[in-house]
Amino acid sequence: MKNKRASAPLILASASPRRLTLLEQIGIRPDKIAPAAIDETPLKDELPREHALRLAKEKARAIAKDYPDAFVLAADTVVACGRRILGKAANEYEAKKFLRLLSGRRHHVIGGIALCAPKGVSFSRIVETTVRFRRLTDADIDMYLKSGEWRDKAGAYAIQGSAGAWVPFIGGSYSNVVGLSLYDTVQMLRGAGFQPLQ
Repeated sequence: MKNKRASAPLILASASPRRLTLLEQIGIRPDKIAPAAIDETPLKDELPREHALRLAKEKARAIAKDYPDAFVLAADTVVACGRRILGKAANEYEAKKFLRLLSGRRHHVIGGIALCAPKGVSFSRIVETTVRFRRLTDADIDMYLKSGEWRDKAGAYAIQGSAGAWVPFIGGSYSNVVGLSLYDTVQMLRGAGFQPLQ
C-alpha cells in the first residue's frame, strides 16, 4: 500500500503517535499530519458513543475545510464506564480515580472514526470494544502512576503498555483500544475509493 498511487493525498487529523503507528503497521503513511484544534469537552448529557462520534466528525470537518481535495481521516477514543466518559486524566489524582473506577470491572472503549473524502463526501462509524480489568491493588495503581504511561491516554491507561497485564478479557477490536480500529478504517478508506486500498 503506497500512498504515491493515490489520486488524492491522505491527511491524518490527529496528533496521536499511536494512530500514526497503527496506520504504518498496515502500510499506510499519511501524506500530512494536521491535528484539529477543537474543544473536546462533552456536551451536557452527551453519551459516550455520541461524544466519540461527534468529536471525530468535528476533527475531520475542521481539517477538510483547508484540504477539500484530500482524504481526511480523524478519530476519537473514549473510555466509558456505564454512562460516564473517562477522558484523558488531567493529573495523577484524576488518573488514580479513573483506575480505581475501572478496577475489577468491565468497561467499553468507544472509537469514533470519520473520513472526509474529496468532493465533500463523508463517512463515519462507531467501534466499541469491551475490556475487563482484574482487581487492582493500591500498589498496582501507584506503580502505574509512577511509570507515567497514563498521561495523554483516555481512561488513564494504555493497553499496549504494562496495563495490558491487567486485562483477562477483551471483546472486539484490540487496535480500537490502542486508538484506531484498523479493520474499520480500512473498510472506510476502501469504500471511499482511496487508491492504495483498491
